[in-house]
Amino acid sequence: MLVGISLTLNVWAETNPPARKPNFIFILADDLGWADIGANNPNCFYETPNLDRLARSSVNFKNAYAANPVCSPTRFSVLTGKYPTRDACTDWFGATREGRFKPAPLSEAMPLEEVTLAEALKQQGYGTAFVGKWHLGEDEKYWPEHQGFDVNIGGWAAGSPKGGYFAPFDNPRLPPYPKGTHLPKALTDESLKIIEQSKDKPFLLYLAYYSVHAPLQGREDLVRKYEAKRERLLADGQPEFGPEEQVWPGPAKREVRILQANPVYGAMVEAMDEQIGRVLDKLEELGLARNTVVVFMSDNGGLSTAEGSPTSNLPLRGGKGWVYEGGIREPMLLRWPGVTKSGSTCEVPVISMDFYPTFLDIAGLPLLPKQHQDGVSLVPLLRSNGLLNRDALFWHYPHYSNQGGFPGGAVRMGDWKLVERYETGTVDLYNLKDDIGERNSLADKEPTRVETMRARLHDWYRATGAKFLRPKADGPTPWQPDLDSGSGK
Repeated sequence: MLVGISLTLNVWAETNPPARKPNFIFILADDLGWADIGANNPNCFYETPNLDRLARSSVNFKNAYAANPVCSPTRFSVLTGKYPTRDACTDWFGATREGRFKPAPLSEAMPLEEVTLAEALKQQGYGTAFVGKWHLGEDEKYWPEHQGFDVNIGGWAAGSPKGGYFAPFDNPRLPPYPKGTHLPKALTDESLKIIEQSKDKPFLLYLAYYSVHAPLQGREDLVRKYEAKRERLLADGQPEFGPEEQVWPGPAKREVRILQANPVYGAMVEAMDEQIGRVLDKLEELGLARNTVVVFMSDNGGLSTAEGSPTSNLPLRGGKGWVYEGGIREPMLLRWPGVTKSGSTCEVPVISMDFYPTFLDIAGLPLLPKQHQDGVSLVPLLRSNGLLNRDALFWHYPHYSNQGGFPGGAVRMGDWKLVERYETGTVDLYNLKDDIGERNSLADKEPTRVETMRARLHDWYRATGAKFLRPKADGPTPWQPDLDSGSGK
């Protein structure tokens, strides 16, 4: 009798193997704005049918944030679960721009001591692959293969596609491609190979497109398509640009794009969207879609105030390089098959550090709170059965951005957001529910709220070891927060 039971159990085990842990595909766009996808903007100039398709089967997080208004710090936050302030990784690696004052000190790379998300999953039996833009350290020792990834295709020091978007590519981590090969397609081809080869164990594919970062280069067929759309759009005489404050590049360029109408940028957005569609199709083709968590996000806001100003982030203010919403609020879609409700939206504020504990939680793996100390698991939101134990989000950008944004910090608590300027120490207060465009500062009308939120922001500065602007030789001394008392000088 016992033998019969044993045989029966063995047969059952063979036909009902333990459930495989879920795969993760994390897709990160570069410089794509919150309003650059149809799922967030019904009047979007760009066509994103595949991202819209993903949105229909995902949760669309309407208040999703990058940890920083430029790329490297946000990429740091995804992989470490920490605010970039903790490691002085608060600007893109290699940045040296000065303004009235010298910027805060900047680390050279994401430290090797960090236990990255890839390392955490690898330790639990996951295969890990990185494809695309890295930009987390100049020296080769800091590249993906030394930060937990089994495979690295395209990830190195550069923050933009050296040589442009058409082969030959000037990239030591890309194989040779036929002349004229389009970079988004090349990266996707490599990603599809990785998915096809990942049959024996769960995997993390981190697909970081260089799109839509400058230089602005698009496929000719798509550029022609968007040139025709632009002509129709501008037929009624709509203005493309409007005024905006800027500390750089100076009085001659104090403007922001207010109308999406750039045909090359449109071609770049649609070309990336096409390739994302190929990834989604491959999951269906191989029968992996039901056990693969798919995430899409951007690393910072759309480029709207400099370097060609290719997109508009309206109704959000500012863009890449700004601590206004246009610089930090991002498109974010997350699909966890069998759990998330298709086509749903979530208004709870979330941030890029949250992916680390969320992925571990989804996979049923132990959390690492000492590592991902600033992220929280989004599983309660994904299951629609709880809220997050967090009441504030913070930003710290003590630098002069290439895009004209001012050095500053911010804190969001509920619907309220306080912005602090590091050159002067002045603050603005906005109610994002009533004023998503951050045009009407209520700081003078809400002194008690300002005091409370500013003290909270300064407590966070102290806790994270925040660094601030420095004087130039024989120059004036910049404002510094009084972190002993929690109030500004």
